[in-house]
Amino acid sequence: MKLDKIPEATITRLSLYSRYLSKMEAFNIEKVSSVDIANGVQGTPAQVRKDLAYFGDFGMRGVGYNVKGLNNIIKEILGLDHEWQMILIGAGNLGSALTHYAGFAKRGFKISAVFDNDVNKIGMTLNGIPILPITKMVEYIEANHVDIAVLAVPESSAQGVADMLCVTGIKGIMNFSPSSLVTCDAIEIRQIDLAVSLEGLSYRIKNKQVQSSDESL
Repeated sequence: MKLDKIPEATITRLSLYSRYLSKMEAFNIEKVSSVDIANGVQGTPAQVRKDLAYFGDFGMRGVGYNVKGLNNIIKEILGLDHEWQMILIGAGNLGSALTHYAGFAKRGFKISAVFDNDVNKIGMTLNGIPILPITKMVEYIEANHVDIAVLAVPESSAQGVADMLCVTGIKGIMNFSPSSLVTCDAIEIRQIDLAVSLEGLSYRIKNKQVQSSDESL
C-alpha cells in the first residue's frame, strides 16, 4: 500500500503506540505484546497488529515486539527521527499556551520564534522564545530552514498568513484558527478546531444519555 493511502486514524494510533513504548523504555521493559500495547492505549490487539502490518512485520509470534526497536521504527515512520524546526504565528493567549507545551520538544518539535503584528509584543519573549515582527517571517523561514508553521491567529488573519507562507519553503501548517485555509499543494495542513472537538464530545455525551434513558424504559 502506498504511504499516502494509510488511514489517518492509523497514523494517530502510531503516535499513541510510540508514546506507550517510550514509557516502557523508561521502565527498562524490553518486550511487549500486541495485547500490552492495546491495553496501554485503550485499543485492541487486532487493531495494533493491523496498524503495524501496513508498514511491515515487526514482531515474532509467541515473543512479541522489541520495545526499543519497534519504537525507533515507528518514530522513523512518523518522521520523529530528527528535529523539526517550527515557528508560531500569534502571540496571544493560545500562542502563549502553545509555547509552554512541553510535549512539542519531547517529540522533536522545536519552536524557534514567534511572530506577531502587535508592536507592544514585538521584542518581548514567550517562554524564552523571541517575538518578532510578522514582516520578518518570510525572511526568517528561508534563513532558518523552518519546516512547520503553527497558526494561532484570529480567523480573519489566518488566510492572509497562509498566503505569506506559500511563498516560502514551509512544509506544513498546523492551523488552530477556525478558518479553512487554501494554500499551495506543496504544504500539508492540519486543522485543529477545539470547538469542533468539543461538539463531538457533546454529541457522544448526549447520545450516551439518550441510550441510557432508552435502556431504562
